[in-house]
Amino acid sequence: MNGVETISDIEAEIARVKPVIDAVRAQIASVIVGQKAMVDRLLIGVLSNGHILLEGVPGLAKTTAVQALADALSLDFKRIQFTPDLLPSDLIGTQIYNPKDGSFSTHKGPVFADIVLADEINRAPAKVQSALLEAMQERQVTMDGHTHRLPDSFMVLATQNPLEQEGTYPLPEAQADRFLMKVRIDYPDAAEELDILRRCAGPSVQVQAVASEADLAAARLAVARVRMEGVIEEYIVALVQASRPGGVNASGVAKQFIDVGASPRATLALGIAARAHAFLVGGRGYATPDDVKSVARDVLRHRIIVNYEAEADGVGPDEVIARLLESVRTP
Repeated sequence: MNGVETISDIEAEIARVKPVIDAVRAQIASVIVGQKAMVDRLLIGVLSNGHILLEGVPGLAKTTAVQALADALSLDFKRIQFTPDLLPSDLIGTQIYNPKDGSFSTHKGPVFADIVLADEINRAPAKVQSALLEAMQERQVTMDGHTHRLPDSFMVLATQNPLEQEGTYPLPEAQADRFLMKVRIDYPDAAEELDILRRCAGPSVQVQAVASEADLAAARLAVARVRMEGVIEEYIVALVQASRPGGVNASGVAKQFIDVGASPRATLALGIAARAHAFLVGGRGYATPDDVKSVARDVLRHRIIVNYEAEADGVGPDEVIARLLESVRTP
């Protein structure tokens, strides 16, 4: 058995590194009331080194949560307000000509940060979306034929308003697919909203830096070590294949309600997100079907396109995913 890592070995490492992530969560909770699901999804995104799309009406503390996350992790943070007149150079930077010696110098844009908040991402035109797509997928940008690498911790946390349609540009499917998860944020309940009101009347709370890049790197390595048995991998593949209406393993749900199913990128996303969920929520060194189910809606809701029949029946992506989970046998 020499050289074979056991669950106990993995969980010992998780026990060593997880307190730092718990401290990050506590710091975010010091300025955010409620919204536990959103905070957990942000942390899953960070642990998975994946991009997150946050969807919710204004005023639900999306920007505050992202700023608190960056501050607690000691990461460089930049916020970009996306507008219809935004240019690619406003995002990635440009080459500046120096007339004294006839040379060009590179002026890097705000995308060269560890955490980039793309506020109201669906308000930017196609050229800006294209520039961001390269950054998200390749973790690099190209300026005047020169390639520039982005920081190792680079991730995009984007927001969009689900209600306003005027002056917006729907995200291309290729770009939406680059987001690890799409998280829908609900209103706080009455008790939480009362707490928000009372906190605002008191002294402001300052988020403390409780983790370093080295701590984050160690946590990500621990997440990657979380054991996923073959039966769980097969369950993930079966779930994704069941979402494809034209595939040989299509479910009745897909044939009835789905126009376009999830891509293999969804399979990879479900795998890493389930591992991160096992680490974050369970402190476990192994993933379970419940971990997959817990992240399935967030991973799949922006990767499947429902058909006209679903829209006519008032069946949205979340309901379709719920039916998919019921249709695929749980190991």
